[in-house]
Amino acid sequence: MKRSLKSLVLIFAIVSVAFGQQGATTAAATREDILKLFSVMHVHEQMKQVMDQVMKQMKAMSHEQIKRRHPEVTDDDIAQIDAAAVQMVKDMPYDGMLDDMIPVYQKHLSKSDVDAMVGFYSTPTGQKILGEMPAITAEGMQAMQPRMRKMMDEATDRMEKMARDQAEKKSAKPADAAK
Repeated sequence: MKRSLKSLVLIFAIVSVAFGQQGATTAAATREDILKLFSVMHVHEQMKQVMDQVMKQMKAMSHEQIKRRHPEVTDDDIAQIDAAAVQMVKDMPYDGMLDDMIPVYQKHLSKSDVDAMVGFYSTPTGQKILGEMPAITAEGMQAMQPRMRKMMDEATDRMEKMARDQAEKKSAKPADAAK
């Protein structure tokens, strides 16, 4: 019995030490830690580049879709839509969006996680990945474009059918009431 009690105390002590050490390594990342990570990763610039790529891809897909579904739309109309989209991207509150992301990073990453990421992204390989990411993203989006266009067309067709069905139901109700 004494031996079992000693074993139990020893196990409890080992577990306590292990959890104590784990707690020490899982310190919360501070706002400054996350901002340093964002800086090393060039997150602000990356966000702008990704948004530019997204807008280019969306522009190409939407022009085609708009012209196909609404042949009466003129090139001037499309130019106005494009200008509004460009202005929307310029007006994006990137700094505010980054501020919104800080607590999310803090929730999911510990200080040691952030320190390790800063260490990696500070290396030549980490910087290469960051430098190549916009091209990888753009090429990936271009590769997905046919699939996305098909999905958008199918979704638009379903929504238009639903709208027509709803309109038919509403117009049929007064006729039914008159009978």
